Amino acid sequence: MSEVLQGIRVLDLSRIFAGPDSAQMLGDLGADVIKVESPKGGDECRYLGVTKAELEKIGAPSPSFRSFNRNKRSIVLDLATDAGRDAVRRLMLRSDVVLNNFRPGTMERWGIGYDDLCTEHPGMIYCDFHAYGPVGPLADIGANDLALQAHSGLMSITGEEGGPPARAGSAIVDLHASLAIVSGVLAALFHRERTGEGQRLDTSLLLSSAHLMSYFYQDYWLTGNEHRRMGTANHLSVPNQAFPANDGYVVIIAPSDEMWRRLAAALDPETLGVETFRTASERLRLRKDVVEAISAITRGLSKHEIHAKLSRAKVNVSIVNGIGEATGHPQLEAVGGIFHHGDGERYVGTPFRLHKSPGRMTRGYPGLGEHTAEILSEAGFSEAEIEELSGEWK
Repeated sequence: MSEVLQGIRVLDLSRIFAGPDSAQMLGDLGADVIKVESPKGGDECRYLGVTKAELEKIGAPSPSFRSFNRNKRSIVLDLATDAGRDAVRRLMLRSDVVLNNFRPGTMERWGIGYDDLCTEHPGMIYCDFHAYGPVGPLADIGANDLALQAHSGLMSITGEEGGPPARAGSAIVDLHASLAIVSGVLAALFHRERTGEGQRLDTSLLLSSAHLMSYFYQDYWLTGNEHRRMGTANHLSVPNQAFPANDGYVVIIAPSDEMWRRLAAALDPETLGVETFRTASERLRLRKDVVEAISAITRGLSKHEIHAKLSRAKVNVSIVNGIGEATGHPQLEAVGGIFHHGDGERYVGTPFRLHKSPGRMTRGYPGLGEHTAEILSEAGFSEAEIEELSGEWK
């Protein structure tokens, strides 16, 4: 089966989540991804979020590293040395795509920025990924997913009403950014296919967090409205939130009047079919009353009973699953959302599926520096050069 990015080489100089995840998706589509790591332990994500005891139980690396680094080969090079930087430069000159998330100006100080190489390699697609972007008053400040959840206003609308701001449970800014990087790289590859020209592209956690907040920003620009924290509720419609069952929670969403009528008929026509609840604008105005009326009904039912009733009525509904329930549900497997590899290993698959050339897993996560000699040899380094570069970290 032909792979979409077969023959494309990606040099991944990034670390932690967003950059590695984007490189992994390119690898899923068939690109040859080379992950450059530091001799001082490699990508910090290898040991992130796990104790020594947990690592001894599951084996290194961490679940986080495994999540974002399949379909890659690993090379260790010390960018603090002239030899390491020269090796990276030579690898860049034979790569189609270069990804990095160093702070602005770092690659340029090392003499391996876009302008240093674009004349010699005009077809190179060079992606800078930063926290706040390459220019502006915050350009030199380092930050992570949580910092941008805070900066963007996302935390100001997340959490219980009247309570403190809360973070999203997942690193949604990072993972949104990884999709932005992939989109930009694929667009640049398409442009190169038509024109022969490579180019520089940049994105940031800031741009991704702003995109996540786009309709809140638009509302503010038009009305001056600062949205408040609403728990699981949504300011656009009622009901649109989690409701209690007698054994857990379900999410119920009925934004249209037609769907509301179906919901009322399925749960309790006498209580919910009253005239005052029949229009979306009235349900918004009487939000508290609507939520209390539905909650009084759902508390007497199991989550599966609620799900069955509302699914039959074609009302948007979902059980609030734990991670074990979510990963064990057959739907994820049915749509190709799980990659199986090795002896029972499972990984979350690519978040889209091309039916003629779907993403696939051809290799697991790499050991630190596992492919150093192999990659350098392919790039034309002599045995003496390979020995010298390998000796810097072994």
